[in-house]
Amino acid sequence: MSSEAIDHSRRRFLTAATSVVGAAGVVAVAVPFLSTWKPSARAQSAGAPVEADISKLELGQQIIVKWRGKPVWIVRRDEKALATLAEIEGELSDPGSDESLQPAYAKNQHRSINPEYLVMIGICTHLGCSPTYRPDITADWLGGFFCPCHGSKFDYSGRVYSGVPAPTNLEIPPHRFVSDNVVLIGEDGEA
Repeated sequence: MSSEAIDHSRRRFLTAATSVVGAAGVVAVAVPFLSTWKPSARAQSAGAPVEADISKLELGQQIIVKWRGKPVWIVRRDEKALATLAEIEGELSDPGSDESLQPAYAKNQHRSINPEYLVMIGICTHLGCSPTYRPDITADWLGGFFCPCHGSKFDYSGRVYSGVPAPTNLEIPPHRFVSDNVVLIGEDGEA
């Protein structure tokens, strides 16, 4: 055997071995680096859908559920509250919800899948304050939601009155009814 043949085979072996070890090193460094791009479990759960039990919600009551760091209101409206929706359409800025954020199945007068239950994000569209639920019906107020920060008023469907600072209706999040007593917020369903 010549010394040249031995040198070439050793050279090829050392080149291949060095390449394999180098590739393993790149993978060993890349895996932890790329895993830092993945959202944490806390971040994933913050954006996950949230279930809300509405079995104990009585007519006229409101519960608040947190979804994606935002308050989501679930209001069980009675017949009197639903009857006011048609009465005040002339006083509203966007009665048809054409300029508002809501899923297609909530683009109706009551802005919900089930007219009895309103599921809505409780943040004013003016400056991000949180309006209060005001179910009291008086001679000059048919009830709904009032933002005390700058005086914006919304009806029982979260539609904004004309002439107030809030530019659009309150936002309706994606949601669906899992059963008669459970609403899943953050996931669309069939209407």
